[in-house]
Amino acid sequence: MTVPRHVAIIMDGNGRWASRRGLPRSAGHKAGLKPVRTCIELCRRLGIPYLTLFAFSSENWSRPVTEVGFLMNLFIETIERELDDLAQQSVEVRFIGDRAALGAPIVERIVAAEARAVPDAQLRLTIAIAYGGRWDIVQAVRGLATDVAEGHLAADEISEAELAKRLGLGSLPDPDLFIRTGGEKRISNFLLWNLAYSELWFSDRLWPEFSADDFAEAVADFSGRERRFGGVPSVERT
Repeated sequence: MTVPRHVAIIMDGNGRWASRRGLPRSAGHKAGLKPVRTCIELCRRLGIPYLTLFAFSSENWSRPVTEVGFLMNLFIETIERELDDLAQQSVEVRFIGDRAALGAPIVERIVAAEARAVPDAQLRLTIAIAYGGRWDIVQAVRGLATDVAEGHLAADEISEAELAKRLGLGSLPDPDLFIRTGGEKRISNFLLWNLAYSELWFSDRLWPEFSADDFAEAVADFSGRERRFGGVPSVERT
């Protein structure tokens, strides 16, 4: 079975999962940590070297202050609690997003987590926090403009590759497989540039319900697809 090199996931449905059970939305966010661990373990088991999770978007700041505050504290607690275990599992952690929008306690923990070396990492886990795809592209364009203004780059040297390496994912390969839970069928400003040729897989499962079987089904579906990147189907080439 062909497995993707890079899987990107929008983990949608935590709040709805909690509401349907008469629980506060915070309970759904806590419950959503279990499928995160499941996906990390399955990526390691299947030999998928890159996993990117959309944890908090630039639009999520519009949520109630109490929920945003809970999420920020949950991020801090989770980083502190899980980092040692992830390193022991040969998982390297990095973050993408607008750090200027985050409080100092979170940024300090992000910097410390990224500084931790994981020799021969089997999985590179990227967590998108305070992230938006349009913001990401704008930051990359600003970087190109600065390089041109400072004489490090000529305008006619700007290429897709030059822009791509300034995006949040940088030198990582683009996601092969995009998964979204929660029943919505859109990419919601996530990795707009990088998802150009990703295979899309949508699940009606709310994120806390997302299981190992669901992840395996998504990977199996990916394995059965023919990726043409704008070309014609192989049957038409024969």
